[in-house]
Amino acid sequence: MTATSSADGRSQTELVVNEIAQEIRTLDDGVAWFSGLSPASRREVLQQVGGYAMQAHITAADGRAGVARSRVKPTANPSVMIRMDPPRYGFSSLPADEHVTAFRVLVSVFAVADTRRRQTHCKNACGHPWHNLPTTPVEAEQP
Repeated sequence: MTATSSADGRSQTELVVNEIAQEIRTLDDGVAWFSGLSPASRREVLQQVGGYAMQAHITAADGRAGVARSRVKPTANPSVMIRMDPPRYGFSSLPADEHVTAFRVLVSVFAVADTRRRQTHCKNACGHPWHNLPTTPVEAEQP
């Protein structure tokens, strides 16, 4: 189950995604973790990461930069969806063979938006626990 919490109460998804966003873990390492999940867990993770992206208030510029960072073709369904104005979510409803691509795009766009917010809204006074992670990746659990 992807909702498994770490010792400090963070879900594995929250931990892995934020480690990728803060460049503590590589996107490829995150994709390897995601690929090891069951299809149902992958859908759950895509819903969670879509929620994180909404909370980060992604912009059109974030969408473009995130798609470039993801190394996914701009014409792929997840790339097109995230660059719409407003962005379209529902990545978990995509066919299963697009889930890894959707994860790459969502996490990359979230990383761009979250970095922007850490540098503006949270600069010098951040109490968000997900912005205060250890500088080495925590071993991600497999379901």
